[in-house]
Amino acid sequence: MPSNPVLPGFHPDPSICRVDETFFLATSSFEYFPGLPLYRSENLVDWEPIGHALTRESQLDTREARISGGIFAPTLREHDGTVYLTSTNTSGGGHFIVSADDPAGQWSEPTYVDAPGIDPDLFFEGDTAYFTYFTTDDDRRIEQTEIDLETGALGEQYTVWTGYQDPNAEAPHLYEREGTYYLVVAEGGTHTGHSVMVGRSDDPTGPFDPHPENPVLTHREDFHHDVHATGHADLVTDADGNWWLVCLGIRPRGGFPGWHHLGRETFLAPVAWEDGWPVVTGGEVPAEIDAGALPGDGRAADAGAPAPVEHTDTDFSEGRTHEWQYRRTPDRDRYAFTDDGLVLRGGPESLDERGTTFLSRRQTNFDCRIRAELAFDPDPGEEAGLALVMDEGHHYEVGVVSGEHRGEAEGQGEASGEPTAVVRVTIGDATEVLAREAVGERVTLGVDAAAESYAFLVDGEPAATASPKYLATEVAGGFTGVMVGPYAVAEGGPAEATPARVERFVYEPGAR
Repeated sequence: MPSNPVLPGFHPDPSICRVDETFFLATSSFEYFPGLPLYRSENLVDWEPIGHALTRESQLDTREARISGGIFAPTLREHDGTVYLTSTNTSGGGHFIVSADDPAGQWSEPTYVDAPGIDPDLFFEGDTAYFTYFTTDDDRRIEQTEIDLETGALGEQYTVWTGYQDPNAEAPHLYEREGTYYLVVAEGGTHTGHSVMVGRSDDPTGPFDPHPENPVLTHREDFHHDVHATGHADLVTDADGNWWLVCLGIRPRGGFPGWHHLGRETFLAPVAWEDGWPVVTGGEVPAEIDAGALPGDGRAADAGAPAPVEHTDTDFSEGRTHEWQYRRTPDRDRYAFTDDGLVLRGGPESLDERGTTFLSRRQTNFDCRIRAELAFDPDPGEEAGLALVMDEGHHYEVGVVSGEHRGEAEGQGEASGEPTAVVRVTIGDATEVLAREAVGERVTLGVDAAAESYAFLVDGEPAATASPKYLATEVAGGFTGVMVGPYAVAEGGPAEATPARVERFVYEPGAR
């Protein structure tokens, strides 16, 4: 049986649409670049990464984005053969709309929309497009207006929802079924109180009467469930007319409320209709999904089979594939994808700073094996290796430095001229070196991850361990999850940097 989450790891705020018999899905990307990752599926459980909507600096520049700034929750919709994405760049520009004829192709330049708040939604009724969003000023509410998609011009703005149980209602999505209009919103915040509320009306502009048994989905009272914080839902129908819901959720460790470091993930649940209202079948996000109910002629993933997002084995000769993202809009001259591997030229920024040279993919499994084969002979002031990053104040790395540069400064004994592998953890204002050992100019750096531990390896030998807890949202804050990949630092800047060559990178899951 296919299991939840259907998109593990840092995949929050999912939005979904169907074009003919193919489903497309987008999620938030925050400060990472490219922005707005896109996925395609025939059966709602096997999701193929197909690219990003925001791939050009003219569309997205997050170099100055704060931690968990940048691109917030999207809405993905198809209308008259065109696919539209609307979202909010909280670090500059606000709401915007991009479009494409093919979601796997090039997307347009943004059309900006002058409206407050976040979480924009698009709904089409004939030739009219409605733009619905969550205001974030002191008088928080869901507002709506008509919009000209070509110019972004808005009509009269009016309130359609002020909250059922919580005035901080967010993530609005509007739907029509059999002549009735449904407004789905999130309430209770995005952590353990998260919930899905529904209202309905005879008109897309409201007023919306609340479902008498709201919330239609929440795990806030089930302390023993493996999944918490379910909410921020979007609905879709399959070609047979069945309804489905995607939402975000977290899988905490360490008991309730615990801590989570993989980020907010995408989950799937079937939806039924009772007395004209949508009802999540079973009342909760299921651990396993009935393969026989899935679209696509039942072509569901085999039990335990990993999705494409859960595997990487690359020598980088084919360039940056879709699972890879930069921490912010990058200086592309620092990254070269060659037949001999990924060549990094570090800049003066460390992992503690914006602008660091760091190419990453999501940690999508509690249990996984990560390896980076590195060729690097650093000069003093240079470093390269493998990092696990939540943000600039919370990251772990196993890297190679010059022994002459690092030995005495880090209090780890006599300095030497040979390259040295260092395991280092940064938690808030504190940085600690856990291990040091001499290595050659070629070294394999590794992490063996389990649900509550990271084991760092140098040339296959254990070097140190650390807890994922300190990379968790409950410690670090923010809306993302752990990202893992190669990094490089050079105090003299990229023009003077010794190239660090990553000849192979492997990420493979263990038991899920």
